Amino acid sequence: MNWVYISDIGAHQGEEVILKGWLYNKRSSGKLHFLLVRDGTGIIQGVMFRGDVSPEAFEEAGRLTQESSIIVTGKVRADARAPGGYELAISSVEPVQVAVNYPISLKEHGVDFLMDHRHLWLRSSRQQAILRIRSTIISTIRNFLDEQGFTLVDTPLLTPSACEGTTTLFETTYFDEKAYLSQSGQLYAEAAAMALGKVYCFGPAFRAEKSKTRRHLIEFWIVEPEVAYYEHEDNLRLQENLVSHVVQTVLEKRRPELAVLERDVSKLANVTPPFPRITYDQALAVLREQGVEKVWGDDFGAPDETKLASMYDRPLIVERYPTSAKAFYMQPDPNRPEVVLCDDMLAPEGYGEIIGGSQRIHDLALLEQRLEQHNLPREAYEWYLDLRRYGSVPHSGFGLGIERTVAWICGLEHVRETIPFPRMLYRLYP
Repeated sequence: MNWVYISDIGAHQGEEVILKGWLYNKRSSGKLHFLLVRDGTGIIQGVMFRGDVSPEAFEEAGRLTQESSIIVTGKVRADARAPGGYELAISSVEPVQVAVNYPISLKEHGVDFLMDHRHLWLRSSRQQAILRIRSTIISTIRNFLDEQGFTLVDTPLLTPSACEGTTTLFETTYFDEKAYLSQSGQLYAEAAAMALGKVYCFGPAFRAEKSKTRRHLIEFWIVEPEVAYYEHEDNLRLQENLVSHVVQTVLEKRRPELAVLERDVSKLANVTPPFPRITYDQALAVLREQGVEKVWGDDFGAPDETKLASMYDRPLIVERYPTSAKAFYMQPDPNRPEVVLCDDMLAPEGYGEIIGGSQRIHDLALLEQRLEQHNLPREAYEWYLDLRRYGSVPHSGFGLGIERTVAWICGLEHVRETIPFPRMLYRLYP
């Protein structure tokens, strides 16, 4: 008799098998116990008939509580009415640990309560579906880049300076000097691109933003490709090819999970290249037509992004923002230096920016000038300037935020459900 996973149950029809998992739910009807068993790969209904087991075993099964850990033995049989097409005729149940007063019952709970019990909330079918989709998104991104000849490089989480010179840094003591939790691995990825040509880094990033919006986390995950000799147009093509590939792969591999989330998959089916593109100037004109007062040079906020992206059925690329609104390292448009060769990719349905990218400055004198204009300490960036002293080339890259991408593809209202243990303003537990 074999221990099998519920996801593989169809290969064992008619066989006696062992399942190791937890009791998701239970109901009894006189001579029958209906036990919903989950094992992390799926859920199956097991049926225990009083006449098939000893009276003691039947009574013991009746005392099992929600989320008790159990080892179940039974015969697999096909049943078209069952959620996965199969059910289990149970011959024995061995309790491993009986859970007492499990706090998350199968009813509605408030968000704060669920977040306080996030370590247990992950066991719900909805949260499992989200995390499986997240895993598929991450593996698809990595496989796509690996197959395109990119090399993964690991960049430091402790840095001596900010990537963008912002004030949203978590400061810590690094022996006798200050260090900061990384906001981005981009600058280090640029160095690696000069060695390896096509690279990406993937890991956590930290922003000390006192924001409580549905789009923000304090700790989030980001994938950042960087390519030597890529210019602005090359960068945009890579972005839309990557995003469309991720969406179509999730549609192909995670339909059951999307169904659990009641996601309207028709809104994802159209996410194929090319994506619509508008300039910052065009976006500004659209917003003004809709009554939004913006001065040239202002960055766009979440409501602005929602208005712009709602006009399209796939992500919108907004390019060529004012130089004054963007980071110090972005390459000016040679035909119009007051704007830079950058873009934001805005997801439809109100999910906002999922990608920010740009061509990087490759001229040493211009980069030195930008550091000075942004009041950044030159000594902290001396190694970064070396990249322009020794074999500098045009190069480009971008960062794709995992949590916002998961929220969009899953159709979630808030990013707090997109990561197992979210870190938000005033929430560091569990």
